[in-house]
Amino acid sequence: MKQLTLTISTAALLLFSCNNGEVKTESTAKDSAAATTTTEPAKEAPAPMPDSATMAKAWQDFATPGANHKWMEKMNGTWESEVNQWMDPAAPPIKSKAVIVQSMLMGGRYASTKFTGTMMGAPFEGMGLMGYDNSKKLFVSTWIDNMGTGIIKMTGTYDEATKMLTLKGVQTDPISGKDTDIREEMKVIDDDSYTMSMYGTGLDGKEAKFMEGTFKRKK
Repeated sequence: MKQLTLTISTAALLLFSCNNGEVKTESTAKDSAAATTTTEPAKEAPAPMPDSATMAKAWQDFATPGANHKWMEKMNGTWESEVNQWMDPAAPPIKSKAVIVQSMLMGGRYASTKFTGTMMGAPFEGMGLMGYDNSKKLFVSTWIDNMGTGIIKMTGTYDEATKMLTLKGVQTDPISGKDTDIREEMKVIDDDSYTMSMYGTGLDGKEAKFMEGTFKRKK
């Protein structure tokens, strides 16, 4: 009888333990599922499609040359200069002659510039393309030359009060292969002359002027 009671008690204990295990497991699963369930942020509804008249006007405004394109066109022609160039900002500049020829492309939308001269005693030629992005309200510029294989890209604004066009962007550092900062300042003196200065990052990581010149329109 004692043995039967012990057997029943043992069976009851095992059954209770199993039931407790099942409840615990189910509770843990629910808690785990609840813990791992994350609420996704509500997705923003797409912007309503503009009507055809609005889209047509936006494209027309984007494509139509304006006052800033006329300003670029005023720089058309041939310009001559004696240019100062620096390899070391602490050393005297190297002087050379340079000629810039500018003309407009695509119905007055872009200015094409061709530069010829010498750079550090070697023949130098470069080509630039500049426009004014009506939507971004920025001048945009690219530059290529025979001293590299990269493309310089810059954007900027023109200050009518100071007659200064300031462009900033990046160029490739051939030593590291990474982009480094570059900056151009073009100051209009009058209809027939302007100055241009170029700045870049030196070996010490600081900005330094590496080129400047006063360009005069060839009559």
